[in-house]
Amino acid sequence: MQVHKLYVLLIVFLPFTVESQNCSGLPELLKFNTGNAVTTIKAWEKHKKELKKQFDEEMFGTQPPVPKGVRYKVVHETATAIGGKASRKRVNLYLNNLDHPLELLIYYPNGVKKAPAFLGYNFWGNHTVTFETDIPVTAQWSRNNNIIQDHKATDKMRGFSASRWPVEAIIDAGFALVTLYHGDVDPDFDDGFMNGVHGLYPREKYSWGTIAAWSWGLSYVMNYLEKDNRIDAKKVAVVGHSRLGKVALHAGATDERFALTISNNSGCGGAALSCRKKGETIKAINDRFPHWFTANFKKYNEKDDSMPFDQHQLIALVAPRPVYVASADLDAWADPEGEYLSAFLAGEVYRLYGLNGLKSDKMPAVHAPFHEGSVGYHIRAGKHDITLYDWQQYIAFATKRFCL
Repeated sequence: MQVHKLYVLLIVFLPFTVESQNCSGLPELLKFNTGNAVTTIKAWEKHKKELKKQFDEEMFGTQPPVPKGVRYKVVHETATAIGGKASRKRVNLYLNNLDHPLELLIYYPNGVKKAPAFLGYNFWGNHTVTFETDIPVTAQWSRNNNIIQDHKATDKMRGFSASRWPVEAIIDAGFALVTLYHGDVDPDFDDGFMNGVHGLYPREKYSWGTIAAWSWGLSYVMNYLEKDNRIDAKKVAVVGHSRLGKVALHAGATDERFALTISNNSGCGGAALSCRKKGETIKAINDRFPHWFTANFKKYNEKDDSMPFDQHQLIALVAPRPVYVASADLDAWADPEGEYLSAFLAGEVYRLYGLNGLKSDKMPAVHAPFHEGSVGYHIRAGKHDITLYDWQQYIAFATKRFCL
C-alpha cells in the first residue's frame, strides 16, 4: 500500500514537458522550414512569413486584403449609459455588395479622453450583451437554441449573454468596449462559402474558412477604430471566447495593429496543441464545423500529430505584442494543459525579443494567474465560459501591459 501511494505522488509531480505529453515530434519554433536555426529577430521576422503562409495554405485559408479605409454611419449616441458612467454609440460599417451593415456597439468611459479598448465578437447579437431595451435585435441568421427557432433572433434573448460582458467593470477600469455579432460578417453554418463576406470574393482565388473571415472582419472594424477620436487605437486588445478565441488568435497573428491578443478557452484550432490529441481533435472539429477552416486542413483528420505546424507557432506569431491564454479546469474538451503548454512554448520567441514568457512548463494552480511577462495565463475553476473572473484578469494584464 505504501508503494502504491508513492507511485501516485510520482505521477502527480512529473514535469509537464513536451515529451511527457506525447508531443515529441512537435515542430520547433526557432527553425526555418529548411532546418536552419533562427537566432535573431531579423531571422524570426523572415520565418514568420513562412509560418503565416503555412497556416494560410494548410489551416485557415488565404483571405483577401482587408479594404482600405471604412464606410460608416453613426446610428445613435448617448452620454448617459451605465448610470452615467459611460457613453454608448451604435455605428454601422458598410462593405461593398454586402446587403447589411456590420453593427458595432461601443461603450466609452466618460471622463477618459482617448480610452484603450477591448474588441470582440458576441455570439447571439448586440442585444444579448445588455438588458438595455433600445439595442435592436439582430436581423441576421442566428443559431437555434431553446429560445431561438427557425434561426430568427427575438427579444427573448435580450441580456442573455450579459454575464459574459461585464460592461460596468470594463468601464470602471477606464477601458472602452467594442463588440459586434459575428453573424454580421459570416453566418456560422456551412453553405459552401456563399454567404456573408465569402460571397464578396471569388472562391477560386481565396480559400478562407469562416474563422479567417471573422478575423478579417475584426481588421475591418479596426479601420474604424483608428478614426474614432475616443479610442486609443494603439491600445486595442482583441478578445474572444471558444471559437471566437480562435478568431482572436488568428487576428492577433495576422494584424499587427492589435496591441494585445486574448484567447479564452479556444481549444482545438486555437491555443491548444493538436499533437496531444486530447479533448477535441482535428477530425472532430472538421466533422462538426466543416466551414471553419480551409479544405486542406481535413487531410490531418486522425493525423493530428503529423502536422508540420502546431498552435504554439500561431501564438508566437503575435510576438512581440503581448498575448494572454486562459483555460477552465472543467473544460476538458478545450484541453487546458495543451493550451498552457502552447503558450509556454511560444515564450521562446518572446525571449528572442528580450521579453519574458511563462516562467515554468508546469501549469499554475487554479486561480493563480501569471501576469508578469508578455505571455499571460490563468486557469480558473468552472466550465467552458467567459466570466467576470476572466475579465478581471484581462483588465489587470492589459492595464499592466498598456502602462495605464
